[in-house]
Amino acid sequence: MLEIQFPLGEGRRCLVLGGRGFIGSHLVAALLNRGFRVRCFERPHVKPIGESFLDNPNFELYEGDFTSEADVAEALSECDFCYHLVSTTLPKSSNSDPIFDVESNVVGTIRLLNHATKNHLQKIIFVSSGGTVYGPPVEVPISENHPTNPVCSYGITKLAIEKYFSLFHDLYNLDYAVLRLANPFGEGQRTLASQGAVAVFLGKVLRGEPIEIWGDGSVVRDYIHVSDVVDALLLSIAPSNGSHVFNIGSGCGHSLNEVLATIEEVARRRATMRYSEARAFDVPVNVLDISKAQYSLGWSPQISFFAGIDRFARWLGENNEFLKS
Repeated sequence: MLEIQFPLGEGRRCLVLGGRGFIGSHLVAALLNRGFRVRCFERPHVKPIGESFLDNPNFELYEGDFTSEADVAEALSECDFCYHLVSTTLPKSSNSDPIFDVESNVVGTIRLLNHATKNHLQKIIFVSSGGTVYGPPVEVPISENHPTNPVCSYGITKLAIEKYFSLFHDLYNLDYAVLRLANPFGEGQRTLASQGAVAVFLGKVLRGEPIEIWGDGSVVRDYIHVSDVVDALLLSIAPSNGSHVFNIGSGCGHSLNEVLATIEEVARRRATMRYSEARAFDVPVNVLDISKAQYSLGWSPQISFFAGIDRFARWLGENNEFLKS
């Protein structure tokens, strides 16, 4: 197994925007375990996922609104690093209100970057979307140099935010990293959410509910376990070595039908499928080339697709309440 050396916090403070979400909660735990002081920024009344960190002296919960300049400025105060995991829209619904998508995500991030430069932030890490910024693939696997032609507002705004990160680096020497994630899954992911095929399908199989599939199930995606995503986020905190944008995925593709077959094998249950008309914004295949992250970050995924689903299913068996959320 690859030996990965992660930076130690030594009391430095990280702001995690969206720290009570699926990926954010795992990231907060990992940062605390490595000695960082963590300020978790989240909307008020968001139900926490997984373990509560309120008793940890290095943990601070800050409830605020990402679209509020005052809230963002206060949250960034005295922070050394920032992880930007906030998004107010979803790929499948973003086209219905692109103005809201731009105003809440792009404009909100520009305000964040303005205050990051004023606070002399050491580095900011942004979670982008490897599944939407590229659009229909010209070649597979998709490298970071692949043309970017997103077919939904969600992908367009992610790409615009990436460009503003680059602009602020050029103008103010603000160090940054952009991680274009594949499709993360794993423990803590909500099974009744409106996205995340692995979590939704696994939850339905375990509950004995039918599964609706858009198209014939041949759509191929790159799935990565959340622990591997967190590893990449931790490694990204180191000073950049000239590279800023990285694909983070497994480097392997699985069709929806293959996802279901693996879930059936793990759960030892048969799934009931209902196929319906394909959606226009679903590109037929998306598999990421991860060689740049392997070379520049020293990162590689450690959890196989089968092992990740097995871990997720076992976790749900021990946390039955998540089958209802």
